[in-house]
Amino acid sequence: MTPSAPLLSILVPVYNERATVEAALEQILTSELPGVRRELVVVDDGSTDGTAELLRGREWPTEVRLVSHGHNRGKGAAVRTALELAGGEYVTIMDADLEYDPGSLRSLIAPLLSGEAEAIYGVRGFQSHSAFSFWYVIGNKAVTMVANVLYNRWLADIMTCHKVMRTDLLRSLKLSEDGFGIEPEITARLLRAGKQIYEVPVRYSARRRAEGKKLTARDGLRVLMTLARCRVT
Repeated sequence: MTPSAPLLSILVPVYNERATVEAALEQILTSELPGVRRELVVVDDGSTDGTAELLRGREWPTEVRLVSHGHNRGKGAAVRTALELAGGEYVTIMDADLEYDPGSLRSLIAPLLSGEAEAIYGVRGFQSHSAFSFWYVIGNKAVTMVANVLYNRWLADIMTCHKVMRTDLLRSLKLSEDGFGIEPEITARLLRAGKQIYEVPVRYSARRRAEGKKLTARDGLRVLMTLARCRVT
């Protein structure tokens, strides 16, 4: 990759992902992303399962930057910390749980580099082999429908982790959510700013609760509250 290629900052919030974080970072580092250079800003959000020690115990390539929170503050807080440190022209978020394929970023980056879109979302296809449960899928579709009604748009998946845009655009949204509400907050702020969201399908394989899935029904309620709050403020 030529030094003149734009830099993509990949923000990786991590909390208690000792079983998957090494493999996830390796996948992100080795995936083919034509047209961009990459940097990883990895924020350990106060893990208690040995994740922080594992990350610090390895020698990572120069494009990986490790940061730690002294205690767990939530995914949104970790994303905001990483965003402050991002040095790239473009930015995306990647979880460290192996649910998403970093190779899918190729199809998300293309319309951004061509100037076809300002914000690109990777839409998950929930099939029987890639969904966590019936209620998990219904919950995702329900909060997305609420967003469509509140903002008079048609989106397929507002809770996707795969969101790519210019770094200055994401920073301009003035995000404040600390938890999983960061995902709908990004969407709500983009729509309030009049931005068109471009959607492409991506590969996805949800974990089960026993494998470390963290989202709960309570998070779904927080998502709805975030959508409503952003609509009126």
